Amino acid sequence: MAGLQKILITVLVLVLILLALVFSLNNQMAVSLNFLLFETQPHGVAVWIIMSFVIGALVGVLITLLATFRTSVSRRTLKKRLERAEHALEKSRAQNDRVI
Repeated sequence: MAGLQKILITVLVLVLILLALVFSLNNQMAVSLNFLLFETQPHGVAVWIIMSFVIGALVGVLITLLATFRTSVSRRTLKKRLERAEHALEKSRAQNDRVI
């Protein structure tokens, strides 16, 4: 099963690479982008689209990593609070057992 999954992933990656190659070959018209006061060097349309896709994917990964880190810190804090509460509960039960 794991071998089949690796083969499917490899085929999918190859198909995506082929699609990107065909896309870039069909969209080679050079354009420059204008940002208010800044203008870029002319590059193919496919280059700009692929770069925007890659940058978007990297930003998505960064946001996911930050959210995961935040959740991990929160989980550790809650775990410590739970351990302290359980310790206090055990201490309270021990004191009640002595009284009774």
